[in-house]
Amino acid sequence: MSAPRKTRLYAILAVVCGAVLTVALTLYALSSNIDLFYTPSEILYGKNETQEKPAIGQRLRVGGMVMPGSVRRDSQSLAVRFTVYDAQGSVDVTYNGMLPDLFREGQGVVAQGVLDTDDHITAKEVLARHDENYTPPEIKAAMEGEHGHAPTTAKEGNPL
Repeated sequence: MSAPRKTRLYAILAVVCGAVLTVALTLYALSSNIDLFYTPSEILYGKNETQEKPAIGQRLRVGGMVMPGSVRRDSQSLAVRFTVYDAQGSVDVTYNGMLPDLFREGQGVVAQGVLDTDDHITAKEVLARHDENYTPPEIKAAMEGEHGHAPTTAKEGNPL
């Protein structure tokens, strides 16, 4: 092999290795910023296809309806604790901040935060549905089940 061909070959190999390294580092950096969407029953029982549950400490989004009678507000701060439910389960959410104007019991919400325990999320952001005629497809599918109605009472537990 002649010297110019070797030089071209090394240059091409260097470019390919650089591109692979760049893609690998980008994917690694983005993996820590991914927030996967779960319904309350998927958090408790795992995704339907894989039965894989989210890990404690994982960032995620949970969507469902706010259980009537579950909203507990701390009188000394902006901390709020409420329960989000779907057709087969419910999880508790704690949020410290201003809630959206459309937030209320019986409304659809999406809470983005970190899974603290198997059934508790500390939310960094809470989004309420913006139109009474709109429900995100994931929440609508989760709510349509054998038990597609709200439980009559909130889970027993300590307020904030």
